[in-house]
Amino acid sequence: MGHDLPPWAPLRLGGEPLPMVGPVRLYICGVTPYDVTHLGHAATFVWVDALVRTLRATNMQPLVTRNVTDVDDVLTEAARRAGAPYDEYAAIHQYAFDHDMSELGVRRPDHEPRAHQHIGDVIRLAQALLDHGAAYEVAGTVYFKGAAVPASAGVDEPSARKQLVEFGEQPDDPAKESPYDVPVWRASAGSDPAWPSPWGPGRPGWHAECTAMVLSHYGSSLDIHAGGADLAFPHHAYESAQAEAATGVAPFARAWMRIGTVRIGGEKMAKSTGNLVLVADLLKEHRPGALRLMILDRPWSDAWDYAPETLAAAERQLDSLHAAAGRLGDSEAAEREVLARLLDDVDVPGALAVALESGGRPARVLVQVLGLS
Repeated sequence: MGHDLPPWAPLRLGGEPLPMVGPVRLYICGVTPYDVTHLGHAATFVWVDALVRTLRATNMQPLVTRNVTDVDDVLTEAARRAGAPYDEYAAIHQYAFDHDMSELGVRRPDHEPRAHQHIGDVIRLAQALLDHGAAYEVAGTVYFKGAAVPASAGVDEPSARKQLVEFGEQPDDPAKESPYDVPVWRASAGSDPAWPSPWGPGRPGWHAECTAMVLSHYGSSLDIHAGGADLAFPHHAYESAQAEAATGVAPFARAWMRIGTVRIGGEKMAKSTGNLVLVADLLKEHRPGALRLMILDRPWSDAWDYAPETLAAAERQLDSLHAAAGRLGDSEAAEREVLARLLDDVDVPGALAVALESGGRPARVLVQVLGLS
C-alpha cells in the first residue's frame, strides 16, 4: 500500500536526515548458517523488516540485499563436528532460518547473495587493494593494512585486540605487519574449503565477503547498512575501510542501522554463553505479532533484556492495538502522524502511542505496516 506524505516528513536514521532520490540501497549482514535462530538474530531482521515496510508504505523504493555467510571457518568447524560437508550443513541451517523468518513475518530480501557465489569478487577486491598499496601478500594470504582502523572506528587498542580475537582474528600472527591487519584472502590447507586464486588455493576472509557482496550489488557505496550492534567493530569497520580503500569513494555507507543487543540478565544472548532463546520455541506459544511488537516497542539502537514477562506485556499491548484498530475513526492527520513517526528513526513507540489514542484507520495502518496482525 502507498500513502502520500507532505514534504515535512523526510526519512531520518540515527538522528540525521537521510534524503532519498531513487531506490534506497539497503544491505543487511545476514546469518552464518551453522546453528538455530535465536531472539538476538531475530531482532536485527525484524527491525530491518519494519524499516523496509515503512519505506514501501511511504512510496519509497527499497532495494534490499541480505547476505548468507556460507563460507566461514566457524561454519566449517561446526560441519566437521557434525560429520557433514560444510555446504550441505549450511543449506540445512539456512532452510531452518528461512522458515523461522517466514513464521515471524520477515519478508524475503530482493537479493540474497551467498559467499560461495562471490569468490571471484573477493579475489578482485584483494587485487584492487594490492594495486592501491592497501594490502600485501604473504605465503598465499592477502592481508588488508588495518593499522588505522581501530582509531578511525573510535576503538582503543586493547579493546580492538580483544574484539578481534572474539571474532576469530589473530592479532599476534607473526606474518602480519600490524596486529590490526586482517585477511582479505586466506591460504587454505588440508580440508579447508579452497578455490584457485593468483596467490594459490584459498578462501575469502569474513570482512572481505561482505565488502565484495555489497560492491558487486550496489557499486562503490550504499544508502543504509544494517546489522547487529556487536558487528560495529571489527566487522563493519573493516568492511568500510576495505571498500573505501579499493574504490576511493567515501563514505561507504550513508547511514548505519546497528540494532541493539538482546540480553538475558544483562548478558548478551549468544551460543557461547548458552543462554539462547529460540525463535521457533517462542512461536509455539506466542503470536508472531506479539514477538515482533516486543522487539519493536523501543528505540532500535537500545540494548535490552528479554524475560517471559516482557513478551506477556507485548501480548497485552498487541490486544490493545487490535482493539483500537477495530474502533470507528478515519483521522487523516493521525494516520500521517503514525507514518511520520515511523519515518523519524523508525519510532515505533511514538507511532504506537498515536495509533492507540486515535484508533480506527491510523491503528490499522500501523498494524499493516509493521506486520502486527
